[in-house]
Amino acid sequence: MDLKETFGNLKRMIQGPRVPIGDRQAIVVAVAAQKGGVGKTTTAVHLAAGIAAFHKRKVLLVDMDAQGHVQMSLSSLLPTQQGESLGGLLLQKHRDIQELAQPTAIEHLWSIPSDRSLNETEAQMASRIGKELLLKQSSKIARSHYDLIVIDCPPNIGTLTLNALVAADAVLVPCDMSVLSLDGVASILETTQTVREMLNPNLQWLGVVRTRLDRRNVMLNRSIVESLRQQYGEKLFGSEICNASAVARAQLAGQTIYNFDPRSAASRAYRILTDEFAQRIGLTTSPPKRA
Repeated sequence: MDLKETFGNLKRMIQGPRVPIGDRQAIVVAVAAQKGGVGKTTTAVHLAAGIAAFHKRKVLLVDMDAQGHVQMSLSSLLPTQQGESLGGLLLQKHRDIQELAQPTAIEHLWSIPSDRSLNETEAQMASRIGKELLLKQSSKIARSHYDLIVIDCPPNIGTLTLNALVAADAVLVPCDMSVLSLDGVASILETTQTVREMLNPNLQWLGVVRTRLDRRNVMLNRSIVESLRQQYGEKLFGSEICNASAVARAQLAGQTIYNFDPRSAASRAYRILTDEFAQRIGLTTSPPKRA
């Protein structure tokens, strides 16, 4: 880092964010899972894109996972030039993530991509007082610019995930049809309850979404679904997402399934899920504004 860049960072820290306060009041939803491979990022991407495209709401998609899978999934829809890193901003006072928001090729959808430095950021957070509050403090202005903010969390319950839960109004948990994923849902729920009791009393548990369903595994699916219904009742979404090669091809092309193959069964499934999601978080009414 040269002297000019160092001076610029110091100036921003003193002056505060370079973006004005907006006139909206976003609902913030963290999409979290205890383990990888359950369709977490795919769910976050398609819910954010679906609310923007079909419900015409202004949406910000934040990638808190250092693997950067959100950026890979939307690579053909994002600007080629990347700016300052999210990890670096979170460690600076008086900064807001709205400074990093980039418009996508999908109308009403903005994105904050991940970066590899988030792994280093998480390690540096460990020595900070109030380390779980960094994202919440850094997203106050961003909240005023969107109707919905979707945070794609890392596939673990670390400091970055805790930051997302403290900053969020609700948490959504994808669950594939496996025993390990079922156990992971219970872990996320326990963490959510702890965060609500100690750090974020407003955090709600939005529910569980069934993902990566293979209809050939009839008995296993029936057993997992029955367990989910017994444990979580109405918190289990009615929508379900099946395995689909079209989704993998869309990701390879850097597009959502809505753009890549809008007539596919996968596109219809994600749109149904998006509608149910919108209903649960109350985004089927007129856009919320600041008081």
